[in-house]
Amino acid sequence: MATTTTTQALPDSGLKRNVGFIGLIWASTGSIIGSGWLFGSQEALKTAGPAAIISWLIGGVAVLVLALVHAELGGMFPIAGGTARFPHIAFGGVAGASFGWFSWLQSVTVAPIEVEAMIKYAQHWQFAHPWLHTVVVDGETQQLLTGSGIMVAILLMAVVTVVNLLSVRILANTNSAATWWKVAIPLLVIIVLAFSGFHGSNFTAADGFLPGGAKGILAAVSTSGIIFAFLGFEQADQLAGEAKNPKRDIPRAVIGSVVIGLVIYLLLQVVFLGALQSGAIQGSWATADFTKYTGPFADIAMAAGITWLAVIIFIDAIISPGGTGLIYVTATTRISYGLSRNGYFPKAFEWTTKAGVPWVGLVTAFVVGCACFAPFPSWQGLVSLITSASVLMYAGAPLALGAFRKRIPEIERPYRMPAAAVFSPIAFIVANLIILWTGWDTDWKLGVAILIGAVVIVLNNVFRGASSVRPRWDWKAAQWLLPYLVGMGLIVFLSDFGPLTNPVFPLWVDIVVVAAFSLVIYYWAINSASTREEILRTAEDVREVEESNVVEPVHH
Repeated sequence: MATTTTTQALPDSGLKRNVGFIGLIWASTGSIIGSGWLFGSQEALKTAGPAAIISWLIGGVAVLVLALVHAELGGMFPIAGGTARFPHIAFGGVAGASFGWFSWLQSVTVAPIEVEAMIKYAQHWQFAHPWLHTVVVDGETQQLLTGSGIMVAILLMAVVTVVNLLSVRILANTNSAATWWKVAIPLLVIIVLAFSGFHGSNFTAADGFLPGGAKGILAAVSTSGIIFAFLGFEQADQLAGEAKNPKRDIPRAVIGSVVIGLVIYLLLQVVFLGALQSGAIQGSWATADFTKYTGPFADIAMAAGITWLAVIIFIDAIISPGGTGLIYVTATTRISYGLSRNGYFPKAFEWTTKAGVPWVGLVTAFVVGCACFAPFPSWQGLVSLITSASVLMYAGAPLALGAFRKRIPEIERPYRMPAAAVFSPIAFIVANLIILWTGWDTDWKLGVAILIGAVVIVLNNVFRGASSVRPRWDWKAAQWLLPYLVGMGLIVFLSDFGPLTNPVFPLWVDIVVVAAFSLVIYYWAINSASTREEILRTAEDVREVEESNVVEPVHH
């Protein structure tokens, strides 16, 4: 160990540094431009009206702040799944288990939402037994899975699961081609629709540009797929250990990918709004006739007589979500495998087939994914859960950054975030604001999922066995975690985004309360973090686990 007066590099990851700037920015851009573009514009328009353009700007800036935090951490610790493991290094086993659960929860819910995206576009063909039915919830039109729709969704989940079980991951090995496709199709849609009839009057149609006020703009950030659309920005950070020039290229790739994503999503929102026929948007934006579209952009293209474009969009609505769902199911099994190797999940999650597939984790991902269709039968509803789970996972990164700056300031950082003392707590505040804007209806369900995770982890620790791996539980370093989770839940419940008719914290006041609460938790966390020696020892342990964490056959 180096003394506190020298600059020290953390243990070499053994990775080859051969990824340039283009590879880094393409990794993040390919993750940002996913299936979210298929529905994000319509859902944001329903929630915020034409002011959804402002929502996209807020979402882009929020993600950018969080991304810059990850840029420094990704350079310091170039490890797979770093977002969930940074808190483990900074705060020990309790935080590691908790954020590991958040990571698994986020990952396991992605495949179901991709399946719902595929079904919504496929429903355009009007099957004998409709897969979706339209309802009005709180004055807002939503399309929910019917009984037959849920059966189809389960069937598609089964297909994705079987493909993973057979270890056939063709799409995972064609990332470059898939990225070109995923970026090219939205750009093509923007260009074609922009020149096929643009109605500027739509920006003030229905109940106006800003029908929901500030609350509508903020709610759209979390509940309409905006933050969901930007998820994946950290992919460049995860490749930090393989970057040729991480100090120069990682921040440029992170910023560049978010900017590219923001520009594309803004343009998609504008052309979607402008391409709508004026007769379809009378009344209010939340209940306008255009919400009947099961495949928003494809249906608009068909209405404009551009059939060839609609065909391409329908093809993309199968390829992109299907590929993403396939890869995320694979990732979920690897996360549960790693959590088991670290002693957080039952040993059974390490059982593999002869092909090296963690089959218990795969079956669990299938069952949990199918279970999501009951409480979240709409694309928009599941988006809200994934957004909250993802942001909760991301919230650990600013805390870890603050702890590392305080405990191990001399450690070499390929990229050093400027003004971290200011932007790191701001990033934590931003993450918590997104959780606030998601609303109580989704956050209480996330709270139930967190409690289930706590039960699983505790029972596993009790019954796992004395000879098995047992993590070092550091309750002192994670003393802030329970007050943080409970406190955020209470704030959301008492806020303007909660269920109360007369909220204790009305709009704007709730934002101030979240900011103040976040600062208390932030400084509490970084001052109670693990000691310098424990952090360095845990970092070394993580590196050793990383090197040995190759899925080995454990047949059962």
